[in-house]
Amino acid sequence: MRVFITGATGFIGSAVVQELIDAGHQVVGVARSDAGAAFLTSAGAEVHRGDLRDPDGLRRGAATADGVIHLAFQHDFANFEASARTERRAIEMLGEELAGSDRPFVVTSGTAGLPPGRVSTEDDGFVADSPAAARMPNEAAALAFAERGVRVSAVRLAPSVHGVGDHGFVPRLIDLARERGVSAYVGDGADRWPAVHRLDAARLYRLALESAAAGTRLHGVDDEGVPFRDIAAVIGAHLDLPVTAIPAAEAEAHFGWLGILVGRDIPASSTQTRKLLGWQPEQPSLIADLDEGHYFGQGAAQA
Repeated sequence: MRVFITGATGFIGSAVVQELIDAGHQVVGVARSDAGAAFLTSAGAEVHRGDLRDPDGLRRGAATADGVIHLAFQHDFANFEASARTERRAIEMLGEELAGSDRPFVVTSGTAGLPPGRVSTEDDGFVADSPAAARMPNEAAALAFAERGVRVSAVRLAPSVHGVGDHGFVPRLIDLARERGVSAYVGDGADRWPAVHRLDAARLYRLALESAAAGTRLHGVDDEGVPFRDIAAVIGAHLDLPVTAIPAAEAEAHFGWLGILVGRDIPASSTQTRKLLGWQPEQPSLIADLDEGHYFGQGAAQA
């Protein structure tokens, strides 16, 4: 299958590219820079120069593809609503190109917007007070193309997608611990985050591309819910720093832009996903991955 991928040079996208190529697929990846193009070429993929701000260009890239995987997002937390609108326009253009073809279209969503306080499933919808509320309608916009002859599915990723090269939430927590001199959690630290290894996530994208039915919602989740105090404890142990509880009222001051997510209890299940696609995560859990130590020598996280 000839597969067009946005976000192909990112932390997760680069793993998806390799997963697809190893499985015998032909990959065309979007690259914004010379470095990204060089990576794709070295991996054995074709290069399509562009980005989310050029939806017409993305549509042209999808025109010659047998399937599309959408992973790109502009992680600008200062202008999150604008980033969500940019992504939605790209999804709409890609969906229009695929309409009526029954070609697969796998889009990226997240579990962080699901109802807090209980283990959410693939059947659950998003809640209005989610930290990522502005992006949540994009999943619905994509899945609507199931009614227009597109075999579209949505992979809801856990908020922590971990592994070597991660520059997301956990590296930022490590940076904050170094800056503040303590590894902190909110309240009693019992709030839970789901997690998945990037290589397991990559395999899920391939399986979705190959066989997910139109309109399917999938959960990229291995650990259903890791207590936040356990994450803080491992960070504190590796950095030789005290592990400290802070009141919820001080979360934003301590964690900055992460404050709206830290302390949110958002466990999620992937039971349905595993049954539907035969997906079984094989890589280390988040805590085991942290304990391997590579997170503590990779430098500052990128916001």
